[in-house]
Amino acid sequence: MIHLEHLTKEYDMPGGKAGKLVAANAIDLVVPKGEIFGLIGPNGAGKTTTLKMICGLLAPTAGRVTVHGVDVERYPEDAQRHLGYLADFFSVYDDLTVWEYVDYFAHAYKMDESSISRRVDEVIRLVGLEAKYDSFIAGLSRGMKQRLGIARAILHSPPLLVLDEPTSGLDPKARHELKQLLLSLNRAGATLFITTHILSDVEEICTSVAILEKGVLLRCGPLRAVMQEARGGRRFRLRLAVPGFALTQWLTAQPGVSEVKAGVQDAEFLLAGDDARTAELVGQIVSAGAPVCSFQDASENLEQLYSRLSSGETM
Repeated sequence: MIHLEHLTKEYDMPGGKAGKLVAANAIDLVVPKGEIFGLIGPNGAGKTTTLKMICGLLAPTAGRVTVHGVDVERYPEDAQRHLGYLADFFSVYDDLTVWEYVDYFAHAYKMDESSISRRVDEVIRLVGLEAKYDSFIAGLSRGMKQRLGIARAILHSPPLLVLDEPTSGLDPKARHELKQLLLSLNRAGATLFITTHILSDVEEICTSVAILEKGVLLRCGPLRAVMQEARGGRRFRLRLAVPGFALTQWLTAQPGVSEVKAGVQDAEFLLAGDDARTAELVGQIVSAGAPVCSFQDASENLEQLYSRLSSGETM
């Protein structure tokens, strides 16, 4: 759905200083259809710059962007037909009602006149604003305005939604509701490309992730694979109901097990492999006579992983 090839964006240094400020540094990235793809990083990492180049709102210094097979720089209007865009801060018209706002953009998109009324009603229902159909935008909460922005972005049924910090500034309830809306849009067939610095949101809804810092991709790929690769496996913790089983000796003899830290009744270790290997290990230790009373994932979360990578710690 999205293909970035050596994508680079440079700016002149402020104050007439020599050199260039590199906001995106030769980024190579592929986003398959059907993904919820999260581009994460701190403020100033280059997320919004990258997003704007994807949408054709900013010309790259070098490299190439294609959306749905269309070169964004050469054919911007064609590419933009395939995507819906929600900026971090977007303008609304406070003196319009919800349906008037959506209707206005349907006409701005030059949609078929005969289908506009039906589509306006449909997208308002999809984003859960039926109860606010005739309400003025000035009276909407920030979360409702975010929903309205998404309604505008999906009006023309694009296969790709590009969202810049969609949950930023929302209260916990509004964030949860918006994430459920994004998941429902994905289930309906849309590919989502989301920039955010709220890492818990990425863990909850994203299928793949790219970690960006100072314009450079630190990691990229399916979420679970990125996290597992960076830490060399999955970390687990188990506890025995009673002592007496030689935990250290048994665990260190198992293939794929490393970094064993075991006490009399507790152990923590790293295991290479997938869920099937994990299940196999649990079955083996129980069969060996260990009175296991708990077994849990003790892996670091995305926030911990990002902090470690961005600080330059070795794997």
